[in-house]
Amino acid sequence: MNHRRFRRPSAFLLLVTAIALGATAVAALESGGDGALVLMIGIREHVILLGWLALATLIGAVLLGLPKSSLRMPLVTMLLVIGAPTLLLGGLASAMFGDSDEEVAVESAPGRGDRRLLVVTRSVSLDPAWCVYVEQGNPPLERRWTVGCFNGDAEDNALSKTVWTAPDRIRMTTAGGEVHEVTVAPGGRPDRILSVG
Repeated sequence: MNHRRFRRPSAFLLLVTAIALGATAVAALESGGDGALVLMIGIREHVILLGWLALATLIGAVLLGLPKSSLRMPLVTMLLVIGAPTLLLGGLASAMFGDSDEEVAVESAPGRGDRRLLVVTRSVSLDPAWCVYVEQGNPPLERRWTVGCFNGDAEDNALSKTVWTAPDRIRMTTAGGEVHEVTVAPGGRPDRILSVG
């Protein structure tokens, strides 16, 4: 069986896969604003893994696609010398400075299965913080908007309760008793973004 005729198509397929993985990682990193797709936010948590997979498939494409061995090894070496340290540093920075979000509550809006309230807590230095989001739509087109963030540097600013008061209205209460209400537009965007503390 002649394996040579499969080398170039396989190399092309690996090259296309590497480009797709790299483009997905870049798109995920760029999708951090309000109204971002929830799918891309989830992919952003695994962007280092996507980078390693892209590097591995790119090296495979070079090994299969270049007929001259005198070109293969220098190119593979260059990819490893540039790619591996970059991904290692990115992984280290992500581990040291990345947010560690933990879901505290998820609640569907009354009468709306396509709109959810999401409360996450994160550790920002020594003080806890709570962020409230609205997610609207169904996968894969589900989008997320920020409703408000509460910094627990002062005990009164801590978020104690978040509820839907209507299908388009959210009430957030702090530990100090301060009440904030936000209205959500039909598309899911809140009328304002709170920043407490």
